[in-house]
Amino acid sequence: MLTLYSPLSAAALSSMYLFTNDYSEGCHPAILAALTQSNRSQQPGYGADTFTAQAITLLQAKLADPTADIHLVAGGTSANLLAMAAFLKPFESVLAAQTGHICVHEAGAIEATGHKIEVAATADGKLRPADLAPLLAKSPPFHTVRPRLVYISNPTEIGTIYSRQELTDLSAYCQANGLLLYLDGARLPMALTAASNDLTLADIGRLTDAFYLGGTKCGALLGEALVITNPVLQPDFKYHLKQRGALLSKGRVLGIQFLTLLQDDLLLTLARHANAMAQRLVQAVEELGYSLLTVSATNQIFPILPYRVIKQLAPDFGFYVWKPIDAEQAAIRLITSWATPPEAVEHFIAALRAHSPAQ
Repeated sequence: MLTLYSPLSAAALSSMYLFTNDYSEGCHPAILAALTQSNRSQQPGYGADTFTAQAITLLQAKLADPTADIHLVAGGTSANLLAMAAFLKPFESVLAAQTGHICVHEAGAIEATGHKIEVAATADGKLRPADLAPLLAKSPPFHTVRPRLVYISNPTEIGTIYSRQELTDLSAYCQANGLLLYLDGARLPMALTAASNDLTLADIGRLTDAFYLGGTKCGALLGEALVITNPVLQPDFKYHLKQRGALLSKGRVLGIQFLTLLQDDLLLTLARHANAMAQRLVQAVEELGYSLLTVSATNQIFPILPYRVIKQLAPDFGFYVWKPIDAEQAAIRLITSWATPPEAVEHFIAALRAHSPAQ
């Protein structure tokens, strides 16, 4: 029987529970078991092990693309930096939403590779052709950076997801304007299992030039699968991995984890659980009369609460105050994980109810 979480004891419920991120826990027990069982087997290094080969073959099958070039790397910032440094010429820029992870939370990693990030302000964190058009109007040539790569994430940094039509339209616009489309998939399993989602993993591979499938935030100890579907971008990519210190000698550690997560769609099962826990919180927040900053069907939600309530919740629960709304209230970010116990969710709901005005 698949175990997603362990019930919390009364003692655990009396201490702080973290809704700060979805990688506070270690990894799913099946991964620990697979690492233990394979521990003494000798394998070639640098991703040439049998576990990595099996994981790549399995992911190619799920993409319905046997030619997809797949590389397992340790983290999301590394995946983004590697891809953009490899795909872009020194004078080419990245186009992103103002809320994009590379704009806010990667300490200038992309700019450090020599590539300017040009941003568009969007209400829901998603980019559309109309958002990109003004950024393409460069004048004069050779004096301004040349836009080349469009960076999106699914879900976005504020929990929203792309529909198949939205991604299709964006992909067509990029192709018509000589732009590469790159998708940050740190929480892609959550997007693919959201109740309102109509995209498949194969759609993602078909409509983008490259993307990565996150493991760190969905049950792995660490690791992301960087997928390059555009054949023009595939040659010599491993040189970039090696030069930037991302080609792990013990690549088997990543291979074993992704093989475990991809078998029997464990990755998606864990993502569904994370989403379900977040949506239980959404239900309770709305029942108490509070609004949310965005409509999110994934495991990141942003309730707008009075500062008084936020202050009362803070000693018992970890979360970020995400965005001030006015002098009286702010949006907080709550994130649930593959291992979030229902008891922790109900404990938060009970505390929120206790600290809220009577409805």
